[in-house]
Amino acid sequence: MNPSKPNAEFRTRAIHVGNEVDPSTGAVVPPIHFASTFRQPGAGEWGQYDYSRSGNPTRTGLQTTLASLENACGTLAFSSGMAAIHAVTMLLESGDHVVAGTDIYGGAYRLLHQICNRSGIEVCLVDVTDLSAIENAITNRTKLIWTESIGNPRMTISDLPAIARLAKSKGILSGVDNTFGTPALLRPLDFGIDIVMHSATKYLGGHSDCLGGTLAVSDSELHDQLYFIQNATGAVLDPMSSFLISRGLKTLDLRIREQSRTALRLAKWLEAHPLVRSVLYPGLTSHDQHNLASQLFGQQQPDEEETHFGAMITFELNASLKQVSKVCQSTELFHLAVSLGAVESLIEQPATMSHASYAPEARAAHGITDSLIRLSVGLESPRDLETDLERAFAAIS
Repeated sequence: MNPSKPNAEFRTRAIHVGNEVDPSTGAVVPPIHFASTFRQPGAGEWGQYDYSRSGNPTRTGLQTTLASLENACGTLAFSSGMAAIHAVTMLLESGDHVVAGTDIYGGAYRLLHQICNRSGIEVCLVDVTDLSAIENAITNRTKLIWTESIGNPRMTISDLPAIARLAKSKGILSGVDNTFGTPALLRPLDFGIDIVMHSATKYLGGHSDCLGGTLAVSDSELHDQLYFIQNATGAVLDPMSSFLISRGLKTLDLRIREQSRTALRLAKWLEAHPLVRSVLYPGLTSHDQHNLASQLFGQQQPDEEETHFGAMITFELNASLKQVSKVCQSTELFHLAVSLGAVESLIEQPATMSHASYAPEARAAHGITDSLIRLSVGLESPRDLETDLERAFAAIS
């Protein structure tokens, strides 16, 4: 079987596409190309690579793998997730307008409100779970709708097919941060979304040891525009990080499924806990958009006996800000840290950590309360993680 063919399964392509055997040595793991420059065949004659900002064989391998997994015409690997989002905003001009979700990562919020505004780009935040709210927010200057497949931190679900149809009907680009979803569970390009972004630092790398971001598109002209921006501004992924993320992709399918199973178990356990006010996890039937999540995720996991909804959980405690902070500082297996998506579990308080860039009144307006805790569920034993949380809860009970 040729693993590059469409009928090869996701996890097969993740291992083989872009990771072809090195023809000079037979090595099954491609070498890492650290070269910053490449000898050319002649003056004014250009080889495949000339300078590592413009292209690097190791980065090309990663981009080739990811393009296959995303069902994309092409992908680009950046030095961070924020660099990838910034490249998308550089498609815009002064006077343009962006409609973005209220449930988005704090770094994206900061970029839109404190950097893009300097270029005369206006941003309007709306509840993207309400399609009419998105449509009502669109003006004749709107050029981009930006949302997250699973919102951070309130775990809202974007109706990606409906948003894609709306954007296309208005001649507007649609972009989705699919970091929480991963291409193993959800592929927004299949629903008609124009641009898919990942903080590759998270699930794609999967081991908390590298920094990176990616963009995937299905239109070659759009890819060329984004490549021009990346090459002109220089926020490219280095060879070592490209190698580490390529290695992480080989186990992504297995990791995210096991992490999702543990997350569902923990979410149900938390929902029954007397100290917990509410649990936000799309795999729970109590989630307001569970049916939509089941439809979207189930459609892209048709051969699975169970549908997986990712490994991020947000919950609210019946506790004060100080008590919530104490819980977050009392876990042992859950590391108190920002970031997510790795093999080790993490715990954080959005109000003071991942979303601290929001003004207090903006956090309150968007439901980011002081009592929220966000979990990134890793690959530890589910029972050990429950015990760890119970021990932390005991610190305030």
